[in-house]
Amino acid sequence: MKINVDFDKCKSNALCMAEAPEVFEVREDNFLYILRENPPEELRAQVEEAARVCPTRAITVTD
Repeated sequence: MKINVDFDKCKSNALCMAEAPEVFEVREDNFLYILRENPPEELRAQVEEAARVCPTRAITVTD
C-alpha cells in the first residue's frame, strides 16, 4: 500500500492524523507529514478511513 497526498489540496486539519496517527502527523508548523508512505497492511483500515474523512480529498491510497 502506498499513500499519496496532494499537498496543494491539503489544509492540514489533522482529521487524518486522528484516524491514523502512526502514518500522518500535523506538526507545529501546521503542515502535514507522512510518517510512513508505505505503511504495513495491518494499518490499511485506519489509512483508508483517514482518506475517507479528508474534507479536501487530498489523500489517496494505492496498492
